[in-house]
Amino acid sequence: MSADKLRYALIGAGAVGSSLGSNLVAAGFDVTFYDPWWHHVEAIKADGLTVNVPSGSSNYQIDARHLHQVAETKGTFDVVFTAVKAYDTRWACELAKPLMHDESVFVGLQNGMTIDESAEILGADKSMGCVLGIAANLPEPGVVNREFDSDETWLSIGEVSGVMTDRLHAIHEALSHTAHVELTADIRSAKWMKLLANIPEMLPSGILGLPLVEAASTPGVREVMDQMSREAYRLAAALGITFQPTLGLTADDVVVDSDEYAVGLLDVILTSYSRPGTRVAVLQDWEKGRRAEIDAFSGYIERESNRLGLDARVNRAVADIAREIEVGNVSPSPENRSLLIDAWSGTGPIGSVSTESAYDGKG
Repeated sequence: MSADKLRYALIGAGAVGSSLGSNLVAAGFDVTFYDPWWHHVEAIKADGLTVNVPSGSSNYQIDARHLHQVAETKGTFDVVFTAVKAYDTRWACELAKPLMHDESVFVGLQNGMTIDESAEILGADKSMGCVLGIAANLPEPGVVNREFDSDETWLSIGEVSGVMTDRLHAIHEALSHTAHVELTADIRSAKWMKLLANIPEMLPSGILGLPLVEAASTPGVREVMDQMSREAYRLAAALGITFQPTLGLTADDVVVDSDEYAVGLLDVILTSYSRPGTRVAVLQDWEKGRRAEIDAFSGYIERESNRLGLDARVNRAVADIAREIEVGNVSPSPENRSLLIDAWSGTGPIGSVSTESAYDGKG
């Protein structure tokens, strides 16, 4: 199976989708974009897609379509990527059904454990997951700011089934035009490792209304973030998740059998995947008046910990603050520092497995 012979669709051409999709188009692949933002699609159709990266800017001519045009699409696609928000995964899977043939595969370019939903709706045999190490934003229709070039972007992909298939290798070949891409036979654990990195950054930074680097250096906040990481690590261990290096790290860089590994993943995000002005996806969503992926991050840790009878009080408290923002009772602000500290105060490092540093080198 050759990557350049396949036909690709992308549902959700936001910052991440447009960043990766434009690389595929530039490499000569047949890619059709579908997006729910009317003005974004119209801007791309009129003026092309502009992607700004540190090394320069490029404009791409894209076959961009509105979601309702799925009903007008002739034929099917071999690969359907999606980069929609985690909470939109279910409808994206349903939307993809008429775009897929018997051998097509659905690939989630997303944070969170969305492989469960795609496998439920489309079948595990038609589902792949992808772990993202990318920072980007979409400031206006038709324009994407990608904060790192392709050679500084990292992805990992795998079949939900765990099998190293020909189509997995073909998609690896295609995505290698967008980033450094690794293959995994355990996409569930790989996705969980990224979740461990996302947990401390997403909601606290959004709640403070600050770029991630600034949020993490705010007095008292890093302690909150670290406790959230420990709670997530404890849940992963209880679920039987295999801890493994992620985000470009190797076995020589880390010791994974300690919750300090989870704590240290935030340092990797801060040093290797963030600029001083990088704003997390949660904050970008709130600034645009959209709801954030609370239930894909701390809400997920809260829900699954409750199911197993585990303590996740800090993640629960932080998720509750985020929910207050979503209903308009609280606004993102540095003044929310006290709310975060109150969420952590008095808990200490509950269930800390080890105080020995898990890091030796990078991060």
